[in-house]
Amino acid sequence: MTLVRQVMAIVRKDLLIELRSREVLAAMFVFALITLLVFSFSFELRVDSTAQVVPGALWVAFAFTGVLGLGRSFVREKDQGCLDGLLLCPTDRSVIFLGKALVNLAFIFLIELIILPLAIGLFNVSFHLALIPVAFLGTLGFSAVGTLFSAMSVHGRAREVLLPVLLFPVVIPALIAAVKLTAGLIDGQPWSEMSHWMSFLVAFDAIFCSVAYMLFDAIMSE
Repeated sequence: MTLVRQVMAIVRKDLLIELRSREVLAAMFVFALITLLVFSFSFELRVDSTAQVVPGALWVAFAFTGVLGLGRSFVREKDQGCLDGLLLCPTDRSVIFLGKALVNLAFIFLIELIILPLAIGLFNVSFHLALIPVAFLGTLGFSAVGTLFSAMSVHGRAREVLLPVLLFPVVIPALIAAVKLTAGLIDGQPWSEMSHWMSFLVAFDAIFCSVAYMLFDAIMSE
């Protein structure tokens, strides 16, 4: 079986499980929606121009919703005794990482695509098509690093607390770049003033996706 087929087998398994239960996507959507509603009402009462705070509110919602999904990435296998079976498969363990990272990326990005137009309507700001690739790039590195730390924390007693404590200090630079790009697009800034943030975000994704991929086998061997 080729590497692509092995990865897609894991992706297909997780997608089928989620389609049957819908527990992760439903929880992520409700959490993101409630977060945006709270921000919307609080900013309406205390901020003169909501456009100034929309990028931060949007990525706070994305980040905490993403952590909610990442936290369930390996928990289901661990609780049902399937994680040991995955690790005993006659294949490279990086296949597990790639499959899980792709599923996490798909779940988080799907919620972002649903939440983004709702946020645009709630905060009454202009929509730019370039927000979609910015959301994708901001989520790519976040999902890769989150998958790695989710695997690290799954055996811990306080795994729900451990994951965000490990994850956020690492991904804060990417979140800042994503917020800056989102703010620039909403404000209508010229691309020349934002291009360095895009370069930074792409570099972050390339470096940390590679590092997470290389470290996964060693972490799962512990």
